[in-house]
Amino acid sequence: MADVAARVGVSRQLVSLVMNDSPGPSAPTRQRILQAAEELGYRADKAARMLRRARSRQVGVLFTMEHPLDVHLVEAVYPAAAALDYGVVLSALLATRGEREAIDDLLGLRCEALILIGLSAAAPSDLATVAERVPVVEIGQRTGAEGTDSVRTADADGVRKAVDHLAALGHRRIAHVDGGILPGAPERAGGYLDGMRAHGLASLADVLPGDYSEESGARAARALLAREVLPSAVITGNDQSALGLVETFVRANVRVPQDVSVVGYDDSRTARLSFLDLTSVRQDAALMAGLAVRAAAERLDDGRTRSAHLVLEPELAVRSSTAPPRPGLG
Repeated sequence: MADVAARVGVSRQLVSLVMNDSPGPSAPTRQRILQAAEELGYRADKAARMLRRARSRQVGVLFTMEHPLDVHLVEAVYPAAAALDYGVVLSALLATRGEREAIDDLLGLRCEALILIGLSAAAPSDLATVAERVPVVEIGQRTGAEGTDSVRTADADGVRKAVDHLAALGHRRIAHVDGGILPGAPERAGGYLDGMRAHGLASLADVLPGDYSEESGARAARALLAREVLPSAVITGNDQSALGLVETFVRANVRVPQDVSVVGYDDSRTARLSFLDLTSVRQDAALMAGLAVRAAAERLDDGRTRSAHLVLEPELAVRSSTAPPRPGLG
């Protein structure tokens, strides 16, 4: 800052006001200081600035790097946090890096609240302990940990809408590739079974194991191809699984939707790829991220202490991967 001040011919205190975006300096002076800082390669030390403040105003985000929806949510958290004057710190879950380590890293970086995306259902006791220290908001599921908030889509309703759509087209033999114990998967499988019962198709219910990956969709497709008769429609646990399913069908000369209609879940960018054009249950990533950041801010800035659990109604985005079954194949 002393170098910048000498270059412009102002005090170091004035440079500090400009670099901290504080009121006082005139617009021309501010511009001269910023230009000099750029020429000298000066960057404010955000870590040092944060240590001087009583509050960090940092929101920690724990996420996986396996599913497109997680990426959409992380992207949406940044503008939502900026709008409330919060910064964002990321911590990824990996096969070699568990939830406890990822959360501890965020707390060590003075994050005032945690937003958890894709957390396993096996950690509610840990979350309750963490929630005693900082606000915790789950996106995509509700583990039931005491003291936490959550924002999620009504997953069962979403899959029921997919079943309703296919049944209205005339499909009866509708299979489901589930997501195992991953977030939202049990609810989606339950919604599928409820939908089949509601349409008098319970005896035709057919659930294949999956895990939200392309390979699980491919495995399900191979299992279906090994049968004498294919279902006329398949609802997958997410769009990635649908992609693996469709790719495997195409290689086996099974056409989508002429031979089998396919519905995904999430309405991610994958679903909108022109060669896939997948009918999918939509989750509004921007809205979910915005509500999660707002929930954290309500606890930090407004003093809210009671838990809030927000459930959003999903919509079905209909595209060309679904169509009426061929006569006699419904």
